[in-house]
Amino acid sequence: MSGPALGEAAPDFTLAASGGRTVSAAALKGAPYLLYFYPKASTPGCTTQACGIQEALPALGKTGLTVIGVSPDAMPAIEKFAKKQNLTFPLASDPEHQLAEAYGTWVEKQFMGRRYMGFERSSFLVDKHGKIAAIWRKVKPDAHAAQVLEAAKALG
Repeated sequence: MSGPALGEAAPDFTLAASGGRTVSAAALKGAPYLLYFYPKASTPGCTTQACGIQEALPALGKTGLTVIGVSPDAMPAIEKFAKKQNLTFPLASDPEHQLAEAYGTWVEKQFMGRRYMGFERSSFLVDKHGKIAAIWRKVKPDAHAAQVLEAAKALG
């Protein structure tokens, strides 16, 4: 598993996102942000995680943090998920998994004896200087928002 380490520069990106938005590292320059990678829109774990983050957005916003969810889904599935769950933060599409590969979250997975490549549920907190401030691998969906809020508050 590769990807950036703590203190290293966050990989650059520009992706299409929900609500007709485009998200990019360049647009976020000078501000902290969270990139969270999730395997598939509208699945139970991803819904739990996204709704937890949505619920924490007012508190996260007070820290100045921007949150971006990233999945390999195409935009129609992402838009449907965002609308159904009333998610106001951007959900970005990484269908070619280029950003996931840059972050080391495109990994071999196994389910019921079948091996395949997919997104590892991981998150990266990037500070206002564009450096990786925190990394969470194999995230537990129901505990994630609280972990992110604690780390975001620590950024100062």
